[in-house]
Amino acid sequence: MELQGKVALVTGAGSGIGRAIAAAFAREGAQVIVHDLREEAAEVAQAIGGTFLRADLSDAEQTRRLGQQAVAWRGRVDILVNNAGYQHIDPIETFPDDEWQRMIQVMLVAPFLLSKAVIAGMKAARWGRIINIASIHGLVASPFKSAYISAKHGLIGLTRTAALELGEYGITVNAICPAYVRTPLVESQIADQARTRGIPEQDVVAQVMLEPAAIKRLIEPAEVADLALFLASERARSMTGGAYTIDLGWTAR
Repeated sequence: MELQGKVALVTGAGSGIGRAIAAAFAREGAQVIVHDLREEAAEVAQAIGGTFLRADLSDAEQTRRLGQQAVAWRGRVDILVNNAGYQHIDPIETFPDDEWQRMIQVMLVAPFLLSKAVIAGMKAARWGRIINIASIHGLVASPFKSAYISAKHGLIGLTRTAALELGEYGITVNAICPAYVRTPLVESQIADQARTRGIPEQDVVAQVMLEPAAIKRLIEPAEVADLALFLASERARSMTGGAYTIDLGWTAR
């Protein structure tokens, strides 16, 4: 098993991509900390033999405490997957100020704070993996997602900077940039996308989510988990600072 004995923290692991990554890591022998805002995620942790930690990542103090608790569980965190996130869709002129700031906190500030919490242990072990789940929207833009896109662009910048700082310690830092994945988060966007674009809900997937793609289907969470597992393994020890796309051909244009 590729991750036997490793300790992994996966944020937003109660559903979707995070859940798939947590399960894949556990199958490969990792001891997994399942983080989520929702208490129901404790069932996910129980199912994979891990532990559950709840924290609101929009709160900096709760985020710092999560990092401390994760390190304390087994004395270190070997693999950090910054996955937690959500979307709010609105034009810039009507985007609520507090919502914009909260999204930046969850998807950019929290990964920074959690990385700070685990780096010392990784340096001591001369081994570590930080995997940031960005998005194709960390590389390109779409309308009505100013906070999400700003956070994801920033997360790729953080990924690259951390990779340069930490490479000499055997720590790799990479980002995964998927297009639309079949998750509850994506499904919850359909009504908002229809509202902001003035189209029927049944047209959102074809006209918005898949229109730029060469492969006309949603990505499955397990596909993202497969790449995360590879990046966490010894096979990817020479790969760092990358922003790896799973984008159905979106950026081939």
